[in-house]
Amino acid sequence: MRFQTPLMPGRLIKRYKRFLADVILDDGRQVTAHCANPGAMIGLKEPGLRVWLEPNDDPKKKLKFGWRVAQLDSGACVGIDTSLPNKIIHEALRAQKIAELADYDTIRPEQKYGANSRVDFLLSAPALPEAYVEVKNVHLWRSGDWAEFPDTVTARGLKHLGVLGDMAEAGHRAVLIYCVQHTGCARFRLAADLDPAYAEACKRALQRGVEMLCYSCAVSCEQITLERALPLHIHTLAQS
Repeated sequence: MRFQTPLMPGRLIKRYKRFLADVILDDGRQVTAHCANPGAMIGLKEPGLRVWLEPNDDPKKKLKFGWRVAQLDSGACVGIDTSLPNKIIHEALRAQKIAELADYDTIRPEQKYGANSRVDFLLSAPALPEAYVEVKNVHLWRSGDWAEFPDTVTARGLKHLGVLGDMAEAGHRAVLIYCVQHTGCARFRLAADLDPAYAEACKRALQRGVEMLCYSCAVSCEQITLERALPLHIHTLAQS
């Protein structure tokens, strides 16, 4: 997924009110950017952090910049926009880059399922069970080369695990994809210390037949694309 306009580099001043970030651009201007991330953003909101913003000239948008990428002191690049993983996964599904789902030829985004939910993607193909696919954005890193999820309590994520379990028990494929927008991570585990209920629900979902995949992304200031499968260590939990 290539950014529509070239990103502009700067330094973070502060992130506040969840969806706003003040940034000093390299050209000296101070601007306020939209931060499309409702999470805790642990390790990604420190003043002075290297960031890249995407400018826009849409007259309907109050803010003329969106925060897309951060770069840590380690050199790792992190995609912070939680709206992008669905686009990244959709692009990868069309290109058959996700081996576990490459046999599906019909991709329908945002389909109703369960009592009052919408699945990110519903996949179908002749002679195959329908596959209900949910996507989760991952950018939490705290130690080693571990990517972790979630970075805060997620009631929505908990709900999705339950509905996916229902689909699996009904005879469909139910697939949860963790999309890691952090180039410093090489494996995945659950942040049980931040949301123990979600960690327990993951174990139950696996027992009910839910499939869990994890893929890393190549992140740069030009584009973010799906890169490779990462090993999941669902039973290796981060503890407080």
